[in-house]
Amino acid sequence: MSERAPVHFFDGVFDRTLANLRSAWREIALSARGVLSGAPRPDLPEDDVIRLRQQMLSCLDGRGGEVTARARAAELGRSYLALSPAGRERFLRLLAEEFDTDHAVVDDCCALVAAAADPAARSAAERALRAALTAPRVTLLRQFNALPEGVKFLVDRRAELIAIIGNGGDPALRGLADDLRDLLANWFDIGFLELRRITWDSPAALLEKLIAYEAVHEIQGWTDLKNRLEADRRCFAFFHPRMPDEPLIFVEVALVTGIAGDVHALLDEAAPVGNPQAADAAIFYSISNCQKGLVGISFGDFLIKRVVDALASELPRLKSFATLSPLPGFRAWLAAQAERGGLLPAAEARALRGLGGDLGEDGAERFLARLVERPDWQADARVAAALREPLLRLAARYLLQERAPSGRALDPVAHFHLSNGARVERLNWLGDVSEKGLQQSAGIMVNYLYRLGDIEANHEAYRDDGRVAASSAVRGLARAS
Repeated sequence: MSERAPVHFFDGVFDRTLANLRSAWREIALSARGVLSGAPRPDLPEDDVIRLRQQMLSCLDGRGGEVTARARAAELGRSYLALSPAGRERFLRLLAEEFDTDHAVVDDCCALVAAAADPAARSAAERALRAALTAPRVTLLRQFNALPEGVKFLVDRRAELIAIIGNGGDPALRGLADDLRDLLANWFDIGFLELRRITWDSPAALLEKLIAYEAVHEIQGWTDLKNRLEADRRCFAFFHPRMPDEPLIFVEVALVTGIAGDVHALLDEAAPVGNPQAADAAIFYSISNCQKGLVGISFGDFLIKRVVDALASELPRLKSFATLSPLPGFRAWLAAQAERGGLLPAAEARALRGLGGDLGEDGAERFLARLVERPDWQADARVAAALREPLLRLAARYLLQERAPSGRALDPVAHFHLSNGARVERLNWLGDVSEKGLQQSAGIMVNYLYRLGDIEANHEAYRDDGRVAASSAVRGLARAS
């Protein structure tokens, strides 16, 4: 196993980026006379809030031309970057509360629309209403689009807002976050994105970001990363022209023979490098969203389809395009269901009793839940054999039958792939026995199969009727449940 890169190494990467950003924006602020001001104190006390409010108003007044407007936006961004977390929250709250839409003006415009006597008057009233509905903060935020790294700055601010809001409902901050989402959704339309293959010869700064952003199977350092970029591997990412060095989302692919069911075999650094020209299956084993500020702006479905097209063109021998995916919500669902009981038929309950455990008042379901909480339970052959059938059966039920309140599949990864037109092809026993794999999925992994001729029909059946496409084997397991 390769040595893991220390966390502070990645912190250094982002610290350097931030330092470069501050320097670049200072130079822009200096380009217009009288714009550069002293940095606010980190916690943004009230007298600094007064000065900051004036900075925001100056950004909106439009005087001084394009150069001055750009310089003012750069100086406002510099002010933000100088703040502590508490100061940043005060900054965002000022922007959210004092630069929202003027509700009285909106009401007046609505009255004018309702009272319009002819088409010309109605058209003019509707234009005025549209203008009134655009909050001044949106106009201010748009100015960052002209700055170097300005779009990335806004993406990161939305990520901060999401973290501050949490599961609560602060209306002002939520409104600001929604404005940012709508702004970014327009800028990050799929038509603007570029698909790029990432290789070992890609810039080192980009490779560092792959290590930092990997969210499914942690990259254990440079040797591990090199293994994932070998000749029998592919890595593709979407990029935006205003963030050319920042991946938005990336997918890692293994080119193998047959549909893989064990992620450890795919990640084994000691395994020989395969011949991609001889492969008949492309296995998507990791998809990572890189920008938390783009949550809710979906392009993962487009990524998979574009990568399938690229691989099919490059390697015509490929016949199967499938994922090797976790069930991240399975263990939590299992624990909740075990409290209710009724999961296990008598034969499976007897098999669990045969392990020598005293079920007591807990019942077989709670005993099962306790077993999978044990460290290294999968290494005990008797325990693993007794749990295999019930866990695979319950996993099939979880994927095919369990629903969120919205009606979508309860498992978020399942929902993603089913929405994209995949089908649940196979469950793989102990396909991921890492700590994370056991904790989330009880070690089980899923192959979602993308059959090019069925993708659209599967997508429509799931979207319109909630029907889950699945192989006969998985359906049989679910029926047994």
